[in-house]
Amino acid sequence: MEFFLTIIVATFAVIVLPIWIIAHYATRWRTSKVITNADEQLLSELWESARKMEDRIRNLERILDEDSPHWRERL
Repeated sequence: MEFFLTIIVATFAVIVLPIWIIAHYATRWRTSKVITNADEQLLSELWESARKMEDRIRNLERILDEDSPHWRERL
């Protein structure tokens, strides 16, 4: 009886448990890849913020080019 129980537990640990764990994490990985509306809105806001910062940097570089044409050489 004890040998039979050992065989069942070993079979479960070697075959069933790894398949169960892989299936569980595969399902969680697939569900985490979905982009929600909140995520999409956040990405849109970040994109807009990056565009504004790029415009500001361009303007600052233009102003520096006018005031001190050799400022890039000092860096």
